Amino acid sequence: MNASPVLLVHGGAWAIPDDAVEAHERGVRAAAETGWRVLEKGGSALDAVEEAIVAMEDDETFDAGRGSFLNEDGRVQLDALMMDGATLQAGGVGCVERLMNPIRAARKVLSDSPHIYFVGEGAERFAEEHGIALCANEELIIERELVRWKDAKKQQFLKVPSEFAGPGMDTHDTVGAVALDAQGNIAAGTSTGGTLNKAAGRVGDSSLIGCGGYADNLSAAVSVTGWGEPMMKLVLSKWAADRVEMGDAPQTVATAAIERLYTRLNGHGGIILLDSKGRIGLAHNTPRMAWAWKRPNAQESGVVVAGS
Repeated sequence: MNASPVLLVHGGAWAIPDDAVEAHERGVRAAAETGWRVLEKGGSALDAVEEAIVAMEDDETFDAGRGSFLNEDGRVQLDALMMDGATLQAGGVGCVERLMNPIRAARKVLSDSPHIYFVGEGAERFAEEHGIALCANEELIIERELVRWKDAKKQQFLKVPSEFAGPGMDTHDTVGAVALDAQGNIAAGTSTGGTLNKAAGRVGDSSLIGCGGYADNLSAAVSVTGWGEPMMKLVLSKWAADRVEMGDAPQTVATAAIERLYTRLNGHGGIILLDSKGRIGLAHNTPRMAWAWKRPNAQESGVVVAGS
């Protein structure tokens, strides 16, 4: 099957401050360009998603990889997921502390393991055995997040941030990408450092199949961002993919998914979708969400989705 490639990325849905808007939009545009270079050379959707997410994990603007939030112990703990829409193969890692790019490890789990999910030291051991270098946790910590964490401790910040209860939320999380390649296959990926001052060992939606991401050529590739616990309860990415398979357009589904998130559980976040026809959907109910998409001879990016 010959298809016209498409790549869509997000860099988190939250109350992005005015002075951080430019960095977020620049970051998602750069990630889209990075992933697009894979697609325009005939590369796979999986490869494009992986490279786009690596670009954001390497960008300290985002809560993924270096520059992520610190947990209650003052450490970075990272989660990531990749899924192949052609085969339904998936790979996830959770609570890893010594991986600069957890999405690389998720991809290795997808491609090189009979299992789907590894956590903690076992995930790091698997990554190292498959050629991924480990780093010290201190290498993932930057001054901005250390200051933010200390302030949170002083304020006795809640494990589930109160900012998520309304549109004024002042925390950022999660990067993701979905892609369609020239062979007609779709893929999805999500990566995160989680929430500020989260409990040690807490895993949110991002690395769980059907929650933080999903991909099936028969339906859609999906990545979500926001307060993870409501998304987990709703299995939101799978819910959205199923609606596309039932015949709804991706944009209609994106809007409905975020409406469901809010009306059912008072949840806040954002979602990106892409089907095998190249149709996209974007929605959020947070003040801003960084996003960018690219297809042959067309591209767009922003920090607010019209109608959200």
